[in-house]
Amino acid sequence: MNRTERLTAILDILAADGQVEVEEIVDKLAVSPATARRDLDSLANERLLTRTRGGATSGSVSYDLPGRYNRDDFAVQKQQIAHAASALIPKGAVIGLCGGTTSTALAQVLSTREDLMEHSNRPTLTVVTNAINIAAQLAIRPNFKIMVTGGIVNPRSYELVGPYADSILSRVALDFAFIGVNGLEPGAGPTINDEGEASVNSKMARRASEAYILADSSKIGKRAFATMDQTNFGNIITDSGITPAQLQAFEDAGTNVIVAPEL
Repeated sequence: MNRTERLTAILDILAADGQVEVEEIVDKLAVSPATARRDLDSLANERLLTRTRGGATSGSVSYDLPGRYNRDDFAVQKQQIAHAASALIPKGAVIGLCGGTTSTALAQVLSTREDLMEHSNRPTLTVVTNAINIAAQLAIRPNFKIMVTGGIVNPRSYELVGPYADSILSRVALDFAFIGVNGLEPGAGPTINDEGEASVNSKMARRASEAYILADSSKIGKRAFATMDQTNFGNIITDSGITPAQLQAFEDAGTNVIVAPEL
């Protein structure tokens, strides 16, 4: 396990328990106490946690996510997808990031990437997002440039929707867009529960040179309420739970599927 993976794992423990001890990190991550303390100090310097005498707490986080962000049976798969998506993003890129649990996992991975933390006179990453939780999560990164779309907050997802969001997105150009979905069927395209979010997601994908759907395998074969423009999405990042038949169906439909490796 490299340093970025360790930092992400520590943040996962904090998200689940609200606190973590040095001994717990030593036991779960198989590192020395000195390494565990250095990792906690690094995360504290980035304002991602609050250091205590024997470990850390998440008391420095300034917002609480809706409950669905904290109870996720596919958290491991979403971390795998997040790491695979992060590997596509070069330093200095401009990305669009919608809301949702997998996009939030990607934001967390990006916030611990060592190359993006290096001192620079220019942004090491520019993020355009309609998710206020992601904006808050990344805004403390001095090397990141964060643009929030504006709009009306959906309290179920912390995403901004409506004409203000569309207006801002029409004025930006993205290298990559990463879009979460609630359902995904080969040949039928991606779907999402909320029509306002579907509209913003489609617009964000159209503004990007490359758009990627982030979908754990539990979403494949399911259909939600609102459709998105299928022509904007030629790439999917999912986990190894995708079946050979599903993979073949996507490939037959001309969709490029990236299966995230296990961490």
